[in-house]
Order: sequence, then C-alpha cells, then structure tokens
Amino acid sequence: MTKTSSGSEPDHTTADREVVISRTIGAPRELVFEAFTQVRHLSQWWGPDGFTTTTRSFEFRTGGAWAFVMHGPDGTDYQEWITWTEIVPPTRIVLVHGESRDDPNAFESVLTFEPAGEGTRIVMRTVFPTKELRDEAVEKYHAVEGGEQTLRSLAAYVVGLTRNGTGRTESTPKGAEG
Repeated sequence: MTKTSSGSEPDHTTADREVVISRTIGAPRELVFEAFTQVRHLSQWWGPDGFTTTTRSFEFRTGGAWAFVMHGPDGTDYQEWITWTEIVPPTRIVLVHGESRDDPNAFESVLTFEPAGEGTRIVMRTVFPTKELRDEAVEKYHAVEGGEQTLRSLAAYVVGLTRNGTGRTESTPKGAEG
C-alpha cells in the first residue's frame, strides 16, 4: 500500500517498495530545511508521537552520518543510523536510514523542499530494498502514521520558531532572533 499524499504518481519501478508522505508547512523553506541540518533542531521534533531522540554523533555533510537512539513511549530503544548521500540546500536531502552503518535492510529517503506560497511543501519519498521490508515497515512499525506524525511535529516546531522569533536561518540577520 503506497501512500501518496502528495498527489503525484508513484514511480512504477519502485511503487511496491515505497512510501510517500507530504505536508505543507507554514514556514519559510530555508527554516524547514535548517530543521533537518542541525542537531539542536532535530532533537526537538524528530520521530513519531511520544518518541524522544538522543544523538550519539552528528555530521551533516554528504557522506556524513547521524547516529542516534529513538526512545519509544513504551521504553524501547531503537538504534538508528542515517548517512547523508546528497545535500542540495535548501531544496533536497537524500539519505540512507538503517539500524547501523552496514544495515542490509536500510532504506533510502529523498526529501524535497518546495516553495508553497509563504510556506514550504515537504515531500518524503522512501524506497525500501524489497516489498516485504516496505510492508513490514508499514504494518509492524506503522511507517505511514509515524512519518505523518514526524512531519506534523516538524511543522509545529518550525511554526513555533517563526511565531516566537527564534527561527534563525542563513538569511536571518544577526540579532533578529528576538
């Protein structure tokens, strides 16, 4: 079951292995992109409802990695590893996500950040190595619901930054944080 909330047609060569989730966020694209690039932001919103994140290491650059633990609301810890394979500020991030650097079941996600009026439309397209791994992620780990919750948390976080004046991007003048 491919979730294409973006309304776009899935890639038929990977359609049985992918999950696509999108959301429009009422914040500038540069700030939404920045929320993915700095660990101080990621730790505030990453993960489905009830999860928290502890970062072990973080290096946001092509070839860099983010090693972290997601703590579930039931007390379960999930070891996670993301390697950034392509970064095109502020429009695109490609990453490989698994339990460890050499996880044979790791999946690829392509995130695009598109202008949407005064806001940003983010599209997260995830492709799993096999249909079975995609089905397991959807059915056992609730990947669609978790992805939607994660993007909802991101939206609330960056909109909160813009409302209280603490959002800082490369284009924000120094001293304008409030």
